[in-house]
Amino acid sequence: HVQLVESGGGSVQAGGSLRLSCAASGNTDSVNCIGWFRQVPGRDREWVSSITWEGGTEYANSVKGRSFASRQSGKRTLQMTNLRSDDTAIYYCAADTRHRGNCYEGADNYDAWGQGTQVTVS
Repeated sequence: HVQLVESGGGSVQAGGSLRLSCAASGNTDSVNCIGWFRQVPGRDREWVSSITWEGGTEYANSVKGRSFASRQSGKRTLQMTNLRSDDTAIYYCAADTRHRGNCYEGADNYDAWGQGTQVTVS
C-alpha cells in the first residue's frame, strides 16, 4: 500500500504562486505515476497534471504553461504560478500503482489518494 500526504495549499491573490508537495510512503516501488487533481463543490474531480516516477510530466490545457510538476527531495511537487480565481479548489495528489508506462488522466486509474489541500485564489 502507498500513503500520500499533501502540503502547501493556502490563500493567494490572483497572479500569485503556490507550491504543493506530495510525500509518498509505503510501497513506493509500486508507483507508476503521481497525478494531481482538483475539485470544487458540485463538480467532478478534474485532472491537472501527472508525473511519472522517473519525472516525465503532462498537464491539462487549463494549467499548461502555469503549473510545473517535478521531483524535489523525494517528494513530488506542483509549482503553480500566475494563479487565477478559477484555480480555486481542493487539490489532491494520487498514486497509480496498477499500470506501467504512460500516466492516465482518469481519476479511476489512481488507487491511493492524499487528504487534499485547499487552494484559494482571490
